[in-house]
Amino acid sequence: MAFLVTGGCGFVGSNLTAELIRRGKEILVLDNLSRPGSDRNLAWLNKLGKIEFFHQDIRDRESLESLFQARGIDCVFHLAGQVAMTTSLADPMLDFQVNVGGSMNVLECIRKFAPHSTVVYASSNKVYGELKELELAELDTRHEPKGKKVIDEGAPLQFCTPYGCSKGAADQYMLEYARNFGVHSVVFRHSTIYGGRQISTFDQGWVGWFCQKALEARDDGNATFTINGDGKQVRDLLYVSDAVNCYLAAHEHIEAARGQVFNIGGGYENSMSILELLAYLGRRLDVTLTPRQLPWRANDQKYFVADCSKALESLHWKPLVTKTMGIEETLQWESARRNQPNA
Repeated sequence: MAFLVTGGCGFVGSNLTAELIRRGKEILVLDNLSRPGSDRNLAWLNKLGKIEFFHQDIRDRESLESLFQARGIDCVFHLAGQVAMTTSLADPMLDFQVNVGGSMNVLECIRKFAPHSTVVYASSNKVYGELKELELAELDTRHEPKGKKVIDEGAPLQFCTPYGCSKGAADQYMLEYARNFGVHSVVFRHSTIYGGRQISTFDQGWVGWFCQKALEARDDGNATFTINGDGKQVRDLLYVSDAVNCYLAAHEHIEAARGQVFNIGGGYENSMSILELLAYLGRRLDVTLTPRQLPWRANDQKYFVADCSKALESLHWKPLVTKTMGIEETLQWESARRNQPNA
């Protein structure tokens, strides 16, 4: 029986596939290679070990059904998707077709052809909207709740922006297929994941993006960059190896995880604002970072830090990589990529 990783040449997908290779699993990787850097990740994976690659799109139902009918699939890690909020605003139909339609194709294939398979879905903290119910204090470097510092799975859902709608709809379909069809689905609502093999851009992968900008500022005194909002918005940072271990734990503990949703992040001890990250990078690289401020992005959360206690109880998982360790690894990755952009 095989592991299928949709979006397996993306950031989290390639890291997850690499770990499955190390564990000697039979691996099917499905990716349309549309994301920048995905072709390089595929070449990297092929050097690591044996995978079976399918250059397909989850929107292509017939090709997906043919794959499921031809192969015995024990677990699906469903990571393929449209991942940027800004892209969803520019092209909401594409966002819907990929995140909702594509996810429905995956679920229907599992229901029809692999009913005993696990499916772990990468959802988002954006399903909680702006979290306006949080009473926030504005501190020197961050926004912070006056009460409880972490957000659990009981927070009310509020789908804002097309991205929040599409991820939220797929999130709920995953849970409904568990309730009504017995599918062994698990939903992870992620905060910030970062680390090696992420090709960060201005609208996705903010830790890596600002590592890039800091390195550019160190090497070029005239380099400039921007931030959206006041820079005090806070997320908890989850290093990619911890995210990979969480996905594997869901499959290993599927009896406890089936039909459940988990908030997954680095926790309060690994939380950071943009200003705090820039201050750290400035000290680390001995450079002054003075970004130009742009308006807030639509429906941006001023604060999100995941309560991971449910994942600890049900999956026996917790993050192990500290934010300092993870940022150092990310800096090394971004620095190496500057020297070898095609690696």
